[in-house]
Amino acid sequence: MTTLLIKHAYVVTMDDQHTELPDGGLFIRDGFIEQVGPSASLPAGADEILDLDGHVLLPGLVNTHHHFYQTLTRAVPAAQNANLFNWLKTLYPIWARLTPDDIFTSTQTALAELALSGCTTASDHLYLFPNGSKLDDEIEAGLQLGLRLQASRGSMSLGESQGGLPPDSVTDKEDVILADCERLALRYHDPKPGAMTQIVLAPCSPFSVTSDLMRESAKLAREHGLHLHTHLAETEDEEQFCLEKFGYRPVGYMQSVDWVGEDVWFAHSVYVNREEIGVFAQHHCGVAHCPTSNMRLASGIAPIREYLAAGVNVGLGVDGSASNDGSHLLAEVRQAMLLSRLREGITGFSLSNDPGRKLMTAREALWLGTRGGAAVIGRKDIGSLEPGKCADFYAINLNRLDYAGGAVHDPVSAIVFCQPRQVDFNVVGGRFIVKNGQLMTVDLPKLVEKHNQAAKRLLMG
Repeated sequence: MTTLLIKHAYVVTMDDQHTELPDGGLFIRDGFIEQVGPSASLPAGADEILDLDGHVLLPGLVNTHHHFYQTLTRAVPAAQNANLFNWLKTLYPIWARLTPDDIFTSTQTALAELALSGCTTASDHLYLFPNGSKLDDEIEAGLQLGLRLQASRGSMSLGESQGGLPPDSVTDKEDVILADCERLALRYHDPKPGAMTQIVLAPCSPFSVTSDLMRESAKLAREHGLHLHTHLAETEDEEQFCLEKFGYRPVGYMQSVDWVGEDVWFAHSVYVNREEIGVFAQHHCGVAHCPTSNMRLASGIAPIREYLAAGVNVGLGVDGSASNDGSHLLAEVRQAMLLSRLREGITGFSLSNDPGRKLMTAREALWLGTRGGAAVIGRKDIGSLEPGKCADFYAINLNRLDYAGGAVHDPVSAIVFCQPRQVDFNVVGGRFIVKNGQLMTVDLPKLVEKHNQAAKRLLMG
């Protein structure tokens, strides 16, 4: 048995009571939190003791939507100024050159970025498997780096020849897809508390898979107790595609293929009306909000305040690193807060005409990144610092230039309002992934060099 004692931090628990402890700490045993409280109330000894005086400590952030492999195609010139459909058409041929080693390398690159930004659990959506690539490549890379991974077995089966968006070269046969989904579920999915790897079934989008694959994926996921994930209602182009191809708006189409329920979450969900928000709330569907990506591709602003008011679970996602160009989840917390405020301004909100309504706060945005994300992906063992939950947290030293002044007034809000930087500590299941600002589980300079070589090869063809 191993124990870890954290003391003298400003602890933000994100529990239901919103408890904050100005001089608090954690006592951790075998990867789970045993005690949370004022430093003076915790056991005096442990196998390792860490004094975090001057640091703010929060539950690990939960990333609910990403495409790790896209770190290899950041800032590609031909895709810099395109909307979603044109952006995809530009990049599909490049992604068709991916190898298993590229999947491994890009996974570690994305997870390294996420770890340094406070993320402890990441959901990735890998939906194309060229040149022998498998989800196994990603899972192996994730286990080595040490973050929890919701590994989504994505798929594309509706190619251009069948009226879909992707070229046929990056699609697969549906019987092959379903067989691989079942293989992965049986081999890797761990439903127990503290699981490092869980499998999610994730057909890519309405414009890249058939209705049959959507239905069969839902059936298979429910047989194995897996969650379901897909892109939905990201752009107006998608809305038009669904109306023409299926006769439904995107949310109605999901209902028609049995894709609503507490085991389902959707990425983006920008273009929804009040009735469709009600469908999400009634069936307990979750939403992965990706503010930076939606801005980058000019997709729009998701109605997050309306989702929350209706009781819809909302988490945050950095999305693909070719539509965000970064994997900084704490920065995404800040972006979510600011974009929510911008939308309020665009829609005519003012304190004078609606005094009962307020702008999104820093703590509300942090809730989306922690408790919201955990609820979206269906994990009750993470998201807050409470006895019995996973010892997943990050800490930031407030005694630096970036937080000067702000940390004095409100240390919690300061890490959101002030420009987010890298974290000083990141712990997953009691294991240090980042310690004193240094990534502990991978040789970062070597990883960057290997990643850049792969990125160059992909672009040159």
